[in-house]
Amino acid sequence: MNAPLPFPLQDTVGAWVPHGRFTVAGQAGGPLAGLTFAAKDLFDVAGQPTGAGNPRWLASHPVPTEHSAVVAQLLAAGATLMGKVLTDELAYSLHGDNLHYGTPLNSLYPARVTGGSSSGSAAAVAAGLVHFALGTDTGGSTRVPASYCGLWGLRTTHGLLPNIGLVPLHPSFDTATWLAASGDVFERVGHVLLPDTPYTPRRLLLPLDAWELADDIFAVPLQRAREALAQGLACVPENLRIAGEIGLPAWRQTYVTAGAFEGWQVHGAWITEAQPTFAPAIAKRWQAASQVSAEAATAARATQAQVRAQVRELLGNDGLMLLPSAASLPPLRDADPAAVDAVRLRTMAITCIAGLCGLPQISLPVRTASGDMLGLSLLGPSGSDLALIRIARSLHAQIH
Repeated sequence: MNAPLPFPLQDTVGAWVPHGRFTVAGQAGGPLAGLTFAAKDLFDVAGQPTGAGNPRWLASHPVPTEHSAVVAQLLAAGATLMGKVLTDELAYSLHGDNLHYGTPLNSLYPARVTGGSSSGSAAAVAAGLVHFALGTDTGGSTRVPASYCGLWGLRTTHGLLPNIGLVPLHPSFDTATWLAASGDVFERVGHVLLPDTPYTPRRLLLPLDAWELADDIFAVPLQRAREALAQGLACVPENLRIAGEIGLPAWRQTYVTAGAFEGWQVHGAWITEAQPTFAPAIAKRWQAASQVSAEAATAARATQAQVRAQVRELLGNDGLMLLPSAASLPPLRDADPAAVDAVRLRTMAITCIAGLCGLPQISLPVRTASGDMLGLSLLGPSGSDLALIRIARSLHAQIH
């Protein structure tokens, strides 16, 4: 087992949790040798407590005796772990604050949030304190911070990376992920974690219903990306509305209902017994989750199955979908909670597509003419994760 080393970093952005200041050296000579990473405080590290963003969880769960499967794989590949970083409580938020441990600093936009729930991961990477950081993505918790902080982030194909040793939120939607500021580093990690499944896109899908949920600042970058991708791909059709008359907000509610019911099955007994203190917005979500009936969950799962079949058929094995990674630039740190929630709902109507369908989606950072940074996304067929990274890097080189 790797022995903990002294913690040498100065946390300038409030990314690390108090119990997360330790170092575990990677094995010498691996493909990730020389790289450092942090782990969202949902991943188990042997001999170190897992807090899941909540002090009551930290106090009521035993210290793991084994690394999570993904942490172990990265250490074996030579990367050095620089401790544990913040997560929104039990990962049940997209905002990036934490009632107990604070709101980490977004180095790209200091007056704005990092996004969550992989908030500490994004903050640590954006500040250059580590080369990459492990996160998770259930409803957008990597794609949104990637967009907000100008980073690379990938929601992996559901089930492609093992969730052993990872605190769940909604297991049918949870994915292990990572964030990086450098496309080269991001791809190096991908080569370690992901299988190289053949995928050559030939058709470009432009879901206008997703585009229209995003603020106007996304319009020009999306068009630039569309023009670059259309040089080698056929657009079919250009006025595509994947949700039809039902609408993406209804798809979002399908995800919310199915996920909430599952989350309560996983954590309801602990919440009832331990009575943890949650931030108001997160407490409200858990209260709502406790009220979701089995009948409502069954109906949501049936709708999800229809959505999943429709989108997967649309993509086939050679489709590539272009969409915004979020609905807006990051909200201000002191933004009105009602305004934050309105943005969250629009963003989740975009991010729910990949979640409902179990598909990979990569967010790449793009700079606008005004100098702002935001995320554009490419969504591909199941298992196309590593190929998506290569395609996204080629696109980035053309439009950045």
